[in-house]
Amino acid sequence: MLLALRGILLSLMGVYYYTFFKDYRQVKEAGELDNTSVVKVGALGWVANFFDTLGIGSFAIIVAANKFFKIGIKDKELPGFLNVGCCLPVMCEAFIFTTVIEVDPVTLFSMLIAAAVGSYVGAGIISKMDEAKIQLVMGLALLATAVLMFCSKMGYMPGGGDAIGLSGAKLAIGVVGNAILGALMTAGVGLFAPCMALTYFLGLSPQVTFPIMMGSCAMLQPVSSVKFIKEGAYPRKASLVLSLCGAVGVFVAAFIVKSLPIETLKWVVMAVLVYTGASMIAGAMKNLGKEAKVVAE
Repeated sequence: MLLALRGILLSLMGVYYYTFFKDYRQVKEAGELDNTSVVKVGALGWVANFFDTLGIGSFAIIVAANKFFKIGIKDKELPGFLNVGCCLPVMCEAFIFTTVIEVDPVTLFSMLIAAAVGSYVGAGIISKMDEAKIQLVMGLALLATAVLMFCSKMGYMPGGGDAIGLSGAKLAIGVVGNAILGALMTAGVGLFAPCMALTYFLGLSPQVTFPIMMGSCAMLQPVSSVKFIKEGAYPRKASLVLSLCGAVGVFVAAFIVKSLPIETLKWVVMAVLVYTGASMIAGAMKNLGKEAKVVAE
């Protein structure tokens, strides 16, 4: 089953790279490649995807760095840059973690397919929902999960686990939950931290979270990337540099995750949940403030 999963991922990657290099060659021959700093974009790709491998989403880091360090990516090309440039790194993450971390094949395959189906079926529904309210609810849920994990770590209450797979009702909950998270990705809600929370409550080992969340994103991102490539809505050279340097950052971070003791990894997960939850709440409050201002006017 793992072999079939990797076959699907390789097929998606093949379509992605065929489309990308065909477009890149045409634009290069026309002399219209973007003129961005290879050093800046390369460093950004390495750092952002290093942290992405630890569970701290790369998108937010890249968006912030683009403005702060004046990378030069236009706002209208930023979504394409994020998706196309981070496609290779997330594929590397999926292949590495499904190889070096033991996880039940049925659980992994089921939850990854669920995320893909959820993003496809739920896109039309989720996209019509209020983004700020989704962010607020998810942010509070992540902070609550972090608190519960802390209480469990301190021995105040039972929780978490070290299972490498799910069965029965827990597997059903995991599949439905990951399908919902896949749908929420279409509204801009990252999958990493919510997936960490979901697997924690289902009693899975913190390590098992990584192949599940990386694999889920790897099933989705090539499809969205091809769409951006066909529309030409992305900087070609910058995306290529970001993807290559990002892949290097992934391999370095993956070694760290694999070698971390489980108890240490739990602290890493808690930190990610707190950071992401606070970021979501801040984003929600900002969006709600804008909505209130528009209504007042």
